[in-house]
Amino acid sequence: MSSKFIPRGADKYDSFMGRWSRRLAPLFIDFAGLAAGDRVLDVGCGTGSLTFALAKHANVASVEAIDYEQQFVDAARERNTDPRINIQRGDACQLEFYDGQFDRALSMLVLHFVTDPERAVFEMRRVVRPGGVVAATVWDNFGGQPATRMFWDTVAAIDPSAINWRSSSLMRATTRPGELAGIFKKVGLIDVMETTLCIQMGFANFDDYWIPVAGQGRHAGYLETLPEALRLRMMDAVKAAYLCGKADGPRSFVNLAWAARGTVPAA
Repeated sequence: MSSKFIPRGADKYDSFMGRWSRRLAPLFIDFAGLAAGDRVLDVGCGTGSLTFALAKHANVASVEAIDYEQQFVDAARERNTDPRINIQRGDACQLEFYDGQFDRALSMLVLHFVTDPERAVFEMRRVVRPGGVVAATVWDNFGGQPATRMFWDTVAAIDPSAINWRSSSLMRATTRPGELAGIFKKVGLIDVMETTLCIQMGFANFDDYWIPVAGQGRHAGYLETLPEALRLRMMDAVKAAYLCGKADGPRSFVNLAWAARGTVPAA
């Protein structure tokens, strides 16, 4: 498997997305369910937002966490002080665990970056025992991320080359209505439910918004293709959209994620 995420270091990831995934994690756990004594797998743990929340949310027996990016694995390991948690590099599409090893397998903000999300969900189902739960959540990139749309719609109005970047960023697999639930049903999970989870993204000022955006993910990948003069023009245009005719300062954006869960049927 290859990842469609463009990493620029664990610290930049935390400032770009980690602070929001930490807000999303408790809502996702409440939706997915968690019980004392559970053996849990976190697929695509990043720097540990869900991993550490799982260990705090209930007296779980163990949390196995994997991520494709070694730099994220290293950062999460450095932060870990819980002996119940084990973090290692792994491939979501080829999990190195035996059948039925876990009570729950969860994946937060990962499947829209996986090259074969159906295979990843199938693998999650395989490693969960009959009666156990598989759950995943992904951002609603197209309609549920106005802070992201502000960036892409602004730059695409100026630079025709940004249109394809915008399309590939906002129309990702698994992020449209019903897609997650459809994959869950296709791999044989039962009692499948899909919902939306909502958090607020709050920025102290434009720099708080722009610096992480310009330093991580596809936003940074696109900006790096531009000559300096055009890159500065883009920053000024996005800043004007952020300010919206008012002084620089705090701005708040709603942010939606799709979430689905299903049960592994009895053998």
